[in-house]
Amino acid sequence: MKNLLIRISLVIILILSVTSADAEQTDARILYMNDFHGFAEPHRPLGSDELMGGISYLAKRVAELRRERPSLLLAAGDMIQGNNWANLSLGESVIEVMNLMRFDAMAAGNHEFDFGRAVLRERISQAAFPILGANVAGLDLLRPYVIRAVDGVKIGIIGLVTEDAPVATHPKNVEGLRFLPVIETAERYVRELRGRADVVLILSHAGHHIDRMLAERVRGIDIIVGGHTHTKVLKPVVAGNTIIVQAWEHGKALGVLDVSIDNGKIIAFEGRLEEIRPVQGREDHAVAEVVQKYGQRVDAVLNEEIGVSKVELDGENVRLGETNLGNLIADIMMAASGADATIINGGGIRTGLKKGILRAKDIYSVLPFDNYIVAVRLTGKEIRGALEHGVSGVENAEGRFPQVSGITFQYGRSLPAGSRITEVMISGKPIDESKEYTVATNDFLAAGGDGYRAFGDAGKASKNFEIAGGMMKGERLVYSDSGRWLRDVVIEYIKGKKVISPSVEGRIRELR
Repeated sequence: MKNLLIRISLVIILILSVTSADAEQTDARILYMNDFHGFAEPHRPLGSDELMGGISYLAKRVAELRRERPSLLLAAGDMIQGNNWANLSLGESVIEVMNLMRFDAMAAGNHEFDFGRAVLRERISQAAFPILGANVAGLDLLRPYVIRAVDGVKIGIIGLVTEDAPVATHPKNVEGLRFLPVIETAERYVRELRGRADVVLILSHAGHHIDRMLAERVRGIDIIVGGHTHTKVLKPVVAGNTIIVQAWEHGKALGVLDVSIDNGKIIAFEGRLEEIRPVQGREDHAVAEVVQKYGQRVDAVLNEEIGVSKVELDGENVRLGETNLGNLIADIMMAASGADATIINGGGIRTGLKKGILRAKDIYSVLPFDNYIVAVRLTGKEIRGALEHGVSGVENAEGRFPQVSGITFQYGRSLPAGSRITEVMISGKPIDESKEYTVATNDFLAAGGDGYRAFGDAGKASKNFEIAGGMMKGERLVYSDSGRWLRDVVIEYIKGKKVISPSVEGRIRELR
């Protein structure tokens, strides 16, 4: 009898230990998106006739996937600014939708700062989820991290934003803020969370190449959900012991990462991107109502027909080379200011347009930023320096790539950064490095935005240079139209022309 009881006890212990071991494994799902930029309605990407995206359709798919297993829903930045649907409400429309979708956390992106600190504070306060920015000093409403429990597993989520944020938005938007190095910040908070969370996740708006660097240099990161570079990571990438994902852009895809966690370790994972397309009856009706509400407001303001384009306007390749849309905008700026040339950043052009009827809202989508035209006197040497800076990050499709008017130049990306320009012509003549020229740009670049020190230094070299109340002053500043946004100048131009057909003319030539 005694032996029988011992055997029964052993069987019970064995059963309990197996049950306990099984209970320690958790299958969790991480749903993610990034670089939404307010593209709430289905849209046709340039070069495609197929509608993609639509946040009400994405929301419906999120709800379905959540029912299958315990899940987190995360956003890796650049959510509230970009498309007219977001911009006319200063991002409030996006927060309203995200609240309905029950996001668990969001990292601040550089474009979250584009409406200024006061507006960002309002959006953070309105959000029913934490907005994270561990490496941002000076904005107390941004939290460094949050811990979320998923079926008993604690997941620590750290938010990081690109260190380039101060030059990726207008300087006035980030006055008083410091953007700390992402690697050192990640190391600090990974150490802090390791004793408090089973899994450490970085919600990063620093770019895919930086995410890979983080994974290689910072030990203890289990997952990086990335944004900023709009990278279409179809399957998870593994660097070191870290899983890295990113979900393209504009709500055209939803990222799905399934992980199995045992004793605080990820023992298996599988991930994918699900492309989002509008299918009748496959939308979240509550989200669709919000999309319609704000869409009607946009249409009421911006549905006016302003002209016709006989060609597609390329806003997709403005970070890689000359485009007809870049030429059009640069030409308009040069004509409006009476300058000898124009240099603008390709990253300021946010989308392309189909040929056909153009409406005011189309130009607002192309030029969503509140920038105005200025013209500054620069020497030929400074112009060459500005162009060198512009092409220094072409291999990474950096937003500083120049679109120009009145200038032709040649460069080689295989040459060392800073020495890539081989020829510059202004008005058809070789540039004179000692001569001063008048160069049109936008107030963002004129203040040194996107790292364009040539403009910023020229302003600071002026005896009376200042930026006050959003207006620029200085002896080398020869034109400033702070009363009209650049997009309104472009709309006025198209209205006058009625029909446009800009082309690529060989202003920018890359050595092969």
